Amino acid sequence: MPIPELLPSSAPADQPKLSSLDDARQRLIVALDVSDAAAAHALAARLEGSVQWFKVGLELFVAAGPAVLEPLLKRGHSVFLDLKFHDIPNTVAGAVRSAASLGVQMMTVHAGGGPAMMSAAQAALQSVENPPQLLAVTVLTSMDSIQLNATGVYDAPSDQVQRLANLGLAAEIRGFVCSPHEVPALRRLTGPEGVLVVPGIRPAGAGIGDQKRIATPADALRAGASFLVVGRPITQAANPAQATEAILTEMAGAL
Repeated sequence: MPIPELLPSSAPADQPKLSSLDDARQRLIVALDVSDAAAAHALAARLEGSVQWFKVGLELFVAAGPAVLEPLLKRGHSVFLDLKFHDIPNTVAGAVRSAASLGVQMMTVHAGGGPAMMSAAQAALQSVENPPQLLAVTVLTSMDSIQLNATGVYDAPSDQVQRLANLGLAAEIRGFVCSPHEVPALRRLTGPEGVLVVPGIRPAGAGIGDQKRIATPADALRAGASFLVVGRPITQAANPAQATEAILTEMAGAL
């Protein structure tokens, strides 16, 4: 199956425009933050028809390995592989090439790895056919000023996000992961072609958990987010499918 467009709303003019609800379905990424492949595939099956994108992160990938991706891809889903590579440039370049061979549509590196590492990661995709979108993770949504200061960075999170995004742009990376709070500033930096993937999404009334810099789905989209990553408000809901549809309805109202 061909890799889906990252932003289907930018399809050629001769293609019918997506409805707001269909557009929302193409922009919602559900995080499969579960501990084994059986749980991941059971959750994906419950959301079949509602969700195009699934995120596979460290917990699931370490537990189940690359094989966990194959059933999702075979069923036509798009996969965001969120492993946040952060190592010396040569090692990250090799990891990016290996991850790209798995057929995923998006993947992450940590912008904190620096300009040389990000440049190596982007260059590693040049020889890949249908390469995934490379995203540079800026500042984790679990970090506030206190957490950031503890690492020796004394600027506000928003300032650090912009600094790291500028490094990514210089390395020819055009996709970023940021909290909803930094979306407007990064949208101004990247322009309309930038791909901004935004976690820290919490519908009104949902528990915050360990997230610090959050917003509702509608507010994040209005700010300029390309994709929203939602985990616990869906995966820990009594009825995940119902929770998904409620979020999609809210997203559609903002598109």
